Amino acid sequence: MRTRTKICGITRIEDVHSVVQEGADAIGLVFYPPSPRSVTIEQAQKLVLQIPPYVQVVGLFVNASAEEIQHVLQQVPLDVLQLHGDESPELCQEIAQITKRRWYKAIQVKPDLDLINEIQRYQHAGASAILLDAWHPDLKGGTGLQFDWSQFPKLDIPLILAGGLNPDNIAEAIELTEPFAVDVSGGVEAQKGIKDQRLIKKFMQGVHCGSAKRSD
Repeated sequence: MRTRTKICGITRIEDVHSVVQEGADAIGLVFYPPSPRSVTIEQAQKLVLQIPPYVQVVGLFVNASAEEIQHVLQQVPLDVLQLHGDESPELCQEIAQITKRRWYKAIQVKPDLDLINEIQRYQHAGASAILLDAWHPDLKGGTGLQFDWSQFPKLDIPLILAGGLNPDNIAEAIELTEPFAVDVSGGVEAQKGIKDQRLIKKFMQGVHCGSAKRSD
């Protein structure tokens, strides 16, 4: 099966063009002001205008209320919500009911976490997928860290691999974990929030290589 790819933390129009040119399936926009990759509503509106059909726009939110997310959606046409904070399954359900959007939950793989149980809690709440990211005590994504890929489970819900991915390790990561999709941000950057077209191209080549190996 082909591994889907999302490039997250897009802040510039030229980076939208690079991501689309290299064949990524989704673009991630961060609506979390503490992040160096965060965009304003005005920035997001300009970026979305450059995104063609068949490339999905994912909005990343961290501990935002349903009302805050709805405020963004009224002005920016997001396809899917990525809930990347400490949102409970109940809050995720409430957000989905109010926004009428599909959503998936990011889970940081902490030491001693009952990962299967945690995934199933959000699956039962209606998550369309689960993103597994490296744990950091203070940061919510974009850490450049990776977790132990041997912990990556095989379940009946699409699983997205994130955390510390880059052009040099992506093929191996896909071969080992066989995820539905992969999500990268810092691994294809020249600096925080500024993507590097050369790295994006090399990353996508690695995705294709890893996908080919998993199908052999």
